Amino acid sequence: MVVRPYTEELKYMEKISDCCWRIKKGFQPHMNVEGCFYVNSRLERLMLEELKNSCRPGAVGGFLPGVKQIANVAALPGIVGRSIGLPDIHSGYGFAIGNMAAFDMDDPKSIISPGGVGFDINCGVRLLRTNLYEDDVQPVKERLAQSLFDHIPVGVGSKGIIPMNARDLEEALEMGMDWSLREGYVWAEDKEHCEEYGRMLNADPSKVSLRAKKRGLPQLGTLGAGNHYAEIQVVDEIFDKWSAGKMGIEETGQICVMIHSGSRGFGHQVATDALVQMEKAMKRDKIETNDRQLACARINSPEGQDYLKAMAAAANFAWVNRSSMTFLTRQAFAKQFDTTPDDLDMHVIYDVSHNIAKIENHMVDGKEKKLLVHRKGSTRAFPPHHPMIPVDYQLTGQPVLVGGTMGTCSYVLTGTEKGMFETFGSTCHGAGRALSRAKSRRNLDYKDVLQKLESVGIAIRVASPKLVMEEAPESYKDVTDVVDTCHAAGISKKCMKLRPIAVIKG
Repeated sequence: MVVRPYTEELKYMEKISDCCWRIKKGFQPHMNVEGCFYVNSRLERLMLEELKNSCRPGAVGGFLPGVKQIANVAALPGIVGRSIGLPDIHSGYGFAIGNMAAFDMDDPKSIISPGGVGFDINCGVRLLRTNLYEDDVQPVKERLAQSLFDHIPVGVGSKGIIPMNARDLEEALEMGMDWSLREGYVWAEDKEHCEEYGRMLNADPSKVSLRAKKRGLPQLGTLGAGNHYAEIQVVDEIFDKWSAGKMGIEETGQICVMIHSGSRGFGHQVATDALVQMEKAMKRDKIETNDRQLACARINSPEGQDYLKAMAAAANFAWVNRSSMTFLTRQAFAKQFDTTPDDLDMHVIYDVSHNIAKIENHMVDGKEKKLLVHRKGSTRAFPPHHPMIPVDYQLTGQPVLVGGTMGTCSYVLTGTEKGMFETFGSTCHGAGRALSRAKSRRNLDYKDVLQKLESVGIAIRVASPKLVMEEAPESYKDVTDVVDTCHAAGISKKCMKLRPIAVIKG
C-alpha cells in the first residue's frame, strides 16, 4: 500500500459545516459514495492527528485511521447515501467503531458484513428509573454497590446464575425477551420500552454453531468485562423537561441504573463463524474490498441470510442477558431498601442496541427504499411519530442512551427528523476510545484510577482492578464533546445528563 503525504490526503476532504466533514470519492479506491464524519473542534483535532500519524513513513501495515475506514466502507457494493462516522468514531475491525452504513435491499450486489455489526452483537444500553433520590442512596451507597456486585456476575469468564439448560437456550435465542417474560424475569411493560420489543423475529437458532451455544449457555445474565458496566446514576441536569417527564424523570437528583452489556462469548463466536463463511463466499462471488477485515456476502446469498438469522439470535441473547441483569438489579435494590421493585418504580426507560444490522425503510433520493442498516458503535435515533418507537415516546422521539466512561457522565438524547434524513436515524453511542487498550495499560496505574474515582465520591466494585486502566476516563474522548456535536448537528437532541455515584465493572 502506498502512503500518500498528509497534504495529499487533505485534498479529498472538505469541511462542510461547523461540525461535519465530507470525504470525497478517490480518498480510497473504488468508493461508490462519499463519506462524512461529525466532529467539533476538539474531536476534529483528534481525527486529523490520527490521519496525519498514519501518513508518516513506517506507518504502512499499522492500524487504519477512522477516516480511511469510513472511506473503505463507502467502497462496498450496494451502499447508498453516505458512509457516516459519528463523533465517537475510532478504529475498529473492518468498519470503524462509530461508523454506520446502509445497503439497498433491492440491489442484488448489496452486501452484509459482520465487521459492520461488531463481535459483541447487540451490545447495548438499558436505563432503569427509580423513585429514589440521591439523599436516599448516599448513606447506603457502599452497601448498595456491594449488593449489586454480589447479585450480578461480572468479569472475564463469569458464569450466570439464571437457571438455563440447552433447551432453554434454544428458546431464548428464538424468543428473546418473550422468553424472559414467560419465565418471570421481566415485567410485561419492559418489552414496550425496548428496541424491536426485545425480539428479532428472523432469529434462527439452527444457524448458530454448537460452539457458540456452548460459549453462551453459562454466560446468560452476566455483565462481562471490558467497557461493560452497571452504574447507579443521578439525574444531574435536565435539558428537555417535557421529554424527561415522559420518561418518568421529574427532577434532578432522581436515581437511575444504567446497564451496558451485550451477547458475551456467544455473539463473538457467531461473528467469528460468519467471517470464515464469508471469505469463501467472497471468492465464489468475486467480491473485492479495500480491506480484508471487510469480509462480506451478498445479502441474499445463503451465507448472508444465515448470518442475518444467527445475528438476530445473538441479538435476542443480548436482550435476554440485559433482562436477566435487570431482574438481578431489581432484587438488589429491593433487598437493600426492604421493599419491592414495583414500589421503587424500577421501570425500564428504554433499551437500545449499538451493534446491529437491521432492515428498515428510509428515504433515498426522494424515494422510500428498504435498506439493511449497519450500526456499529452507533445508536438508532428515530424521530417523533415514527411507527417503530413506543406509544409513550411518539411525541418525544426515541430515547437514545449514550453511556459515558467509568466515572464520567452519561446522557439521554432523543431522535430527530433531521437525523432521519442525514444519518438514516442514527447517532453516537458513547465516548469512543482516544487511547488503545495497550497504551492505556502502559500510561496509567490502576491504583491512581481507583483513587481518583473514590476522591470524587464514586463507589466502585471491580472483578479485575488491572482492567480498570483500559477503561479509565483518560482512555476515552470526552462524552460531552461527542453529545454536544450530535446536538449541534441536529442528528439527535439532548434530554438529560446523568452522573455516576457507584460503578460495577468486570
